[in-house]
Amino acid sequence: MDMCVDIEEQFNKIARGYDVNRKKFIPCFDEFYLKTTAFITSNIDAPNRVIDLGAGTGLLTSYWYQHFPGAEYILVDIADDMLDIARKRFDHIETISYEVGNYSHKLPDAAFDAVISALSIHHLEDKEKKNLFSELYDRLPQGGVFVNYDQFCAGQPELNRWFDAYWENQLSDRGLTDKDIALWRERRKLDRECSVEQETQWLIHSGFDLVKCVYTCQKFSVIVAVK
Repeated sequence: MDMCVDIEEQFNKIARGYDVNRKKFIPCFDEFYLKTTAFITSNIDAPNRVIDLGAGTGLLTSYWYQHFPGAEYILVDIADDMLDIARKRFDHIETISYEVGNYSHKLPDAAFDAVISALSIHHLEDKEKKNLFSELYDRLPQGGVFVNYDQFCAGQPELNRWFDAYWENQLSDRGLTDKDIALWRERRKLDRECSVEQETQWLIHSGFDLVKCVYTCQKFSVIVAVK
């Protein structure tokens, strides 16, 4: 089966309960999403338009919107059922729009000065990641920002086994059902993780002037790149 089709099916399957379970699957949820977003948004100029890649239910956009309610947002995702949740979440906000599609093949045509993404880019093959970063650099204006909230491998096989085992061992204690965990294992087969160090170097090679991992907790890290 085509990788993109498989991703679409897997995430459409879990759309309804996605937000509820995300906190259970991410032990460092508050620091990863809330505190890191507060830190980043306090240090950049208010963007005019934000693109959320792999936006899903709009969870990350909801946190950015709290800090930048005057910006326009375009939520892009391959799974329309996920975006349906986002449409309901933001049904009263006219400055938020939606685009169903594969962002690794085509970015929105509209101009943008900030790009955000959460737990999506790790599904891309390394070559696709590099191509995406280069295109983002080309499309962003000077001073534009890209922020990737994602999961990464440790870069060393033995240490990565530590990270994976510790993560999985916590799940049974966080109120997840056997079905939830089984679906998570299926989704994990779609992961194509790189290390933080690899992604940082790829972003630098794409041309970004300021690149830094500003948060990390084992599998979960947030990387900021400024043009």
